[in-house]
Amino acid sequence: QVQLVESGGGLVQPGGSLRLSCAASGFTLDYYAIGWFRQAPGKEREGVSCISSTDGSTEYADSVKDRFTISKDNAKNTAYLQMNDLKPEDTAVYYCAAEPGTCLGEVDYWGQGTQVTVSS
Repeated sequence: QVQLVESGGGLVQPGGSLRLSCAASGFTLDYYAIGWFRQAPGKEREGVSCISSTDGSTEYADSVKDRFTISKDNAKNTAYLQMNDLKPEDTAVYYCAAEPGTCLGEVDYWGQGTQVTVSS
């Protein structure tokens, strides 16, 4: 069964950190780019970051650049999103997605999402 399962979300104070994980099963991440997306209440889903499978190149939305770091461990079949200096506007449900090869937005698989809440 093909699955992507996110974990690591939760409640954190402004300025805090979280690391999200995206574990794949039923397929290998070796040939897939991983994108992280988020959707806040009342807003459209937006792309946060992506890491290519071909050369490991990364992309970040301007709103998270220099605060978030994406990585992928093919041996563990898991991708990560390290989020530092979190702000209330980062509050959203975060989803990971698997895209064949490079970060073109052509998603094959979605995870179920994990809630991140940044609040004092």
